[in-house]
Amino acid sequence: MKKVVIALSGGVDSSVSAYLLKKSGYEVIGLFMKNWHDESVTISNECPWLDDSNDAMIVAQKLKIPFQSIDLSKEYDDRIVKYMFKEYKNGKTPNPDILCNREIKFDIFMKIALDLGADFIATGHYSRIDEERIKGNTIYKLISAIDKSKDQSYFLCQLNQDQLSKVIFPIGDLKKNQVRRIAKDIGLVNANKKDSQGLCFVGKVKLPDFLKKKLKPKEGSIIEIDSSSKIYKKENFSSANIQDKLRNCAKRIKYKIDDGNKIGNHNGAFYFTIGQRKGLRVGGHDEPLFVLQTDVINNIIYVGMGKNHPGLLANTLLIKTNDEHWIREDLKLSIDDSMSVMARIRYRQPLQEATLHKFKSSLYLSFDNPQSSITKGQFAAWYIDDELIGSGVIS
Repeated sequence: MKKVVIALSGGVDSSVSAYLLKKSGYEVIGLFMKNWHDESVTISNECPWLDDSNDAMIVAQKLKIPFQSIDLSKEYDDRIVKYMFKEYKNGKTPNPDILCNREIKFDIFMKIALDLGADFIATGHYSRIDEERIKGNTIYKLISAIDKSKDQSYFLCQLNQDQLSKVIFPIGDLKKNQVRRIAKDIGLVNANKKDSQGLCFVGKVKLPDFLKKKLKPKEGSIIEIDSSSKIYKKENFSSANIQDKLRNCAKRIKYKIDDGNKIGNHNGAFYFTIGQRKGLRVGGHDEPLFVLQTDVINNIIYVGMGKNHPGLLANTLLIKTNDEHWIREDLKLSIDDSMSVMARIRYRQPLQEATLHKFKSSLYLSFDNPQSSITKGQFAAWYIDDELIGSGVIS
């Protein structure tokens, strides 16, 4: 009998996953990860770890599977929290859920599970794994979930072949309503529990309060850039070199104070991200204001009015070679090659038609249509049909 250690979070998805694994004949062990100790920045009654741990234990008792809780808060702090502070301080916007999967669940947690004698680990992610023999090698494929509204393949975009070979996603072929129905049918305590939100295994967090732990408030100016500003007039770029064209398209305007007008103050540029509309506390406009750019060196936020402001839109993004990751190494582009893909730059964004262009020190992702709020530090992920084949950090 194959042994599976499941990351039992206390939520309905991992609980039903554990049930389905046991029903399929696996020996199942439930493991709850505690990754956070500081409740001062979490919103009360939103995913408190103690309630989740209790729910996970009750589910394990109901399913008659062994249960254990492990404290990975030090590893989470070292690998996720410190990285987040560094990125925000440098004016970037990290994705902690992708990092948590890469660094914690499918690295540290996986090693602990394998040390317990597990053949596989499992999680409650809405995603699927397929495998195929290609040129004598077994290739593992990360496939989108059946339930497109819940698909979480994007959060798994940094996994590799070795990790995928040891992972089971039991609910990837189910829709959310089916998962809840199973939970109700077998009498799970969390059948109607709300989905968790916020930071991976931390809960819903007041992000400014979280960041204030290390990044102290500092008053600065909010500068509004008019959508008709001359800085948005496109210059004729006549180079026939595709790399030069892509480099030019991927360049972002570096705003200066005299490009616009001061309309207010903020309490720290590193608390804001591109595309953000909440928290600016500036009124008197016909349409909402959106953050176009943050200057953390000079502590300035540049904003524009309306979701179609030209400062929000771009067709092309750059990924440095060191930040490029291929789940499908066999499909990795060679220098000067290109590939048509479907891509997204954030969770739940509908897949967009795009082209990858590979050069010696960089990879460009060029979209057929303009994208809003392309943000440094976030991840772009690219697909062929339903398969996620690679990803990279936006530069």
